[in-house]
Amino acid sequence: MSEADVATEEFKQHIKVYVMVFVALGVLTLVTVAVSYLELPTAAAITVAMIVATVKASLVAGYFMHLLSEEKVILWLLALCAAFFVTLMLVPLATMVGIAPLWPL
Repeated sequence: MSEADVATEEFKQHIKVYVMVFVALGVLTLVTVAVSYLELPTAAAITVAMIVATVKASLVAGYFMHLLSEEKVILWLLALCAAFFVTLMLVPLATMVGIAPLWPL
């Protein structure tokens, strides 16, 4: 087997993975639309939508942005950014439900 044949097979394998991720994203989009037609309570609907969106974002970041093959430092920085994002999203929520005081008091 020549180098060109090996490169062609490797290329076909990458295309297969990209097509599978694309199909998974399409299915998850259909799941999102289907869930929107269910009569779920607001909190449950938001929870399901966030779970599906997180899975879709993980697929895009992992495969299309090639983060699965990055060094560990990049992945730790990404996790740190995600932690800060979640923290910043929870601060207004905490003030709305009365856990944290309103600023300034």
